[in-house]
Amino acid sequence: MQIELELLAPAKNKSIGIAAINCGADAVYIAGPKFGAREAAGNSISDIAELVEHAHKFGAKVYMVVNTILYEHELQQARETIVEAYNIGCDAIIVQDLAILQMELPPIELFASTQTNIRTPQQARFLESLGFSRLILARELSLGQISAIKEATSVPLESFIHGALCVSYSGQCYLSQKIAGRSANRGCCAQACRSNYTLVDASGKEVKLPDGTPLAKETPILSLKDFNLSNHIPQLVKAGITSFKIEGRLKNESYIKNTVLLYRRKIDEFLKDNPSYCRASYGNCMGGFTPNPAATFNRDYTTLFIEGKRGNWHSRDGAKYLGEFVGNITGSGTNRYGQLHFTYKGSSGNVINNGDGLCFVTPKGEILGARANTCNGNMVATTEKLSVPAGSKLYRNYNILFEKEMEKNPPRRCIEVAVSVYSAGNGYLVKGITAEGIEGVCTVEGRGDVAQNPALALENIRKQLGKSTGIFNFTVEAIELDEVPFLPASQLNGIRRDLAVVLEREIAATVNSRRERDAQAFVARKEQGHKLPANKELSYLANCSNSLSRGLYASLGAEEIAPAYELQEAPQAELMRTRYCIKYEYGLCPNYRTKWGNDRNYRDNLGKINFTEPLYLLNGKNRLQLKFDCANCEMLVIG
Repeated sequence: MQIELELLAPAKNKSIGIAAINCGADAVYIAGPKFGAREAAGNSISDIAELVEHAHKFGAKVYMVVNTILYEHELQQARETIVEAYNIGCDAIIVQDLAILQMELPPIELFASTQTNIRTPQQARFLESLGFSRLILARELSLGQISAIKEATSVPLESFIHGALCVSYSGQCYLSQKIAGRSANRGCCAQACRSNYTLVDASGKEVKLPDGTPLAKETPILSLKDFNLSNHIPQLVKAGITSFKIEGRLKNESYIKNTVLLYRRKIDEFLKDNPSYCRASYGNCMGGFTPNPAATFNRDYTTLFIEGKRGNWHSRDGAKYLGEFVGNITGSGTNRYGQLHFTYKGSSGNVINNGDGLCFVTPKGEILGARANTCNGNMVATTEKLSVPAGSKLYRNYNILFEKEMEKNPPRRCIEVAVSVYSAGNGYLVKGITAEGIEGVCTVEGRGDVAQNPALALENIRKQLGKSTGIFNFTVEAIELDEVPFLPASQLNGIRRDLAVVLEREIAATVNSRRERDAQAFVARKEQGHKLPANKELSYLANCSNSLSRGLYASLGAEEIAPAYELQEAPQAELMRTRYCIKYEYGLCPNYRTKWGNDRNYRDNLGKINFTEPLYLLNGKNRLQLKFDCANCEMLVIG
């Protein structure tokens, strides 16, 4: 039996979810009206119902995210939301708050969100023992760590493969709550990690290079590059991943289409050479634009810790999308209205066009933006009143030609159907079988007149039944008739349309049967009860914000149940724990040679950097202490 591989895409709204399905996603995840961990990405139940209907045409799935922590007064509303999700056909719910496991719910699968902080085999085993039917792993894991979790569990594993990276372990960051009173675990993160900070030492002095230049001054020192594992699909499959997740429930449609089609083609390349695996939905994406991950939002890319080693993870020039690097400004000036014009030098294939969005990074690190208004070779005029010095870096953060190409040349998702025609009694049977083995049959009553030109009549049957209708591409593969009839084109077209209706009905029945089977398996697993003792297995759990989650922990033997950070009168000091380390990133790590190899030597010729620990990050009135857990190679941010 083939193992299904799922490409899972984010959907800010219904139209973006449909675009993701059309570009080849096997599943999408989307928020309902509330509790979706992105307060700006809520959706009505009716919109999600329309998305479900479209997705299920291709056997694709829709997962609703209910992955915030829940306060006591929200428990009933959360339960009602999940019931509505079940009633409209959603295939699973993505969960952070373990209270949901205690609710009386219809039979619908529950997936453990990455917000549940799944980093070790022990954590994974514990969550599986509670009944979750899928585990969504932390982004910071290596292939070896993923393999270890796979060895320790029996449920499917999901991994992020593309998009923005939280600097903290997901579900364990309280920085936004501390600084802005906006909880990341409640869907309203202020993205304090993308703000600018200055690095100072225990004396309050800026940490500086030997030449007196500040090491990190007013820079987004906690901001990471974006994730991109597009070249690691085979390795991830070998490690045990079967669902490949794209981040981005706040991203626009261009980003989703571009990224989904990129990974659709990457996964299809793998499937072509590995017949023991298959797609998790029906149909293929035909034609379309050529994906370009550099042309839509990113902060440059990193593979993070997937290879089990450190690298340059910091988004150096900025926390926002600078764009594709084009070249350097060679000269600039302004017209009599103060509007910027400039010349640039870039590679031969990197040309600015009228309407492109531009970003400049000056030699002093200032980031400026403009729109190309008139282009003539390497000379560009804008309508913005800016001063951009020569030597500035030039980026394109809106590629107008690429956007137009995506709009006018989308891929077409279609299901291939092999058609056979047979004589049957006083009529004919027309059978269609999809590439996935779903079969539909139409009965045609009555026979036409015997064709005077059988060869031409057969050609007409092949031609008219072998066209596309809706989401189906029909190909006539067999005609077995005791006599060849003459059937007019209008009748053959009607037969083809009838067959499409039958196939849609059969696909819907298959999808519903699969959904019921998966849900019943989940219910049976959950009813087996908790298999693991509490003690150390509970040591990592946090964010307990209601009576149901407290009751679950207590039933497992937890002796001390701390309230969620958001509910504490005297909040805990640790705001963030992260694999990212400022010391390593800025060449200050005393172990980077011995532990990580000679891959970070760009500070060697600069001389010793003097500072007194502890180190702090300053941003206005906010002062955050840094601690370094070198034994575990982690950094802590302390409030």
